[in-house]
Amino acid sequence: MARTLDTPRPEDPAAGRPARGRRFRQTAGKQHHAGPLTYVLLALAAVVSLFPLYWNVVAASHTGERVVEAPAPLLPGPRLFDNLTFAWNQVDMGEALVNTTIVASLVAVSTVLFSTLAGFAFAKLPFRGRTMLLSLVVATMTIPPQLSVIPLYQIVTDLGWVDQLQSVVLPSLVAAFGVFFMRQFLVEALPVELVEAARMDGAHSLRVIWHVVFPVARPAMAVLGMLVFVQSWNDFFWPFIALTPDGNPTLQVALAGLGAGNHSVDHAIVLTGALISTVPLLLVFAFLGKHIVGGITAGAVKS
Repeated sequence: MARTLDTPRPEDPAAGRPARGRRFRQTAGKQHHAGPLTYVLLALAAVVSLFPLYWNVVAASHTGERVVEAPAPLLPGPRLFDNLTFAWNQVDMGEALVNTTIVASLVAVSTVLFSTLAGFAFAKLPFRGRTMLLSLVVATMTIPPQLSVIPLYQIVTDLGWVDQLQSVVLPSLVAAFGVFFMRQFLVEALPVELVEAARMDGAHSLRVIWHVVFPVARPAMAVLGMLVFVQSWNDFFWPFIALTPDGNPTLQVALAGLGAGNHSVDHAIVLTGALISTVPLLLVFAFLGKHIVGGITAGAVKS
């Protein structure tokens, strides 16, 4: 029987329920603003994070005797430029800065390059023994670096590389952590169909890596490069063995001989040297931090 205009329509079972999808679409484009508590917590976190750097500047502006007194100084003193000049001249800080920049840059670039290539092979290239070889690479992360110091130093001595920068760069050209990090990223971020499509279009392996793998892996490469650069910049153990403070030192090796006197150590001069070694890293983050964060978030949002 045909339904007339007066016949009531059957009730929709979903009519009484809230339109969850519609409400989500309405609020998806809105910008949410942080409350006052969020800004207070962020301000406290910023103060706690910046206080060690501030106190380093304060300690570098006082004498060594004043730094070790109780209570410790909390306001800058008048000797900052005098301590900077003394620390710069006591050891060849300029040469140490150049050496550290060269070593950290080469190690970061080589680690990112080789780790990306190896990570792509472990993630997307099928070959016999891939799982076992990856397990061996990861297992090397459990070996303490102190165990390899003696044979590594013997090799460096036989090659005549003692007190040469290549003795620090070459053992760090690739890291197991970098290989595992890039492999884990490319497993999820790089579809195998994209690689197969590039090969069907006639692209050889180098072209696939340059035009497909590197653009997809750029966010992880930026993170890995930043971590490796900072770690290499602050590395002390092996450079202190392979290099000498009077020969061809890096910053951390040069700082080991800073502030030493006949019977005591001038802690103000040591902290002044630490301040000098920290400033280049702060400048790198100040100028490149936006690009690093942009690279990290580039692959985090799907269109």
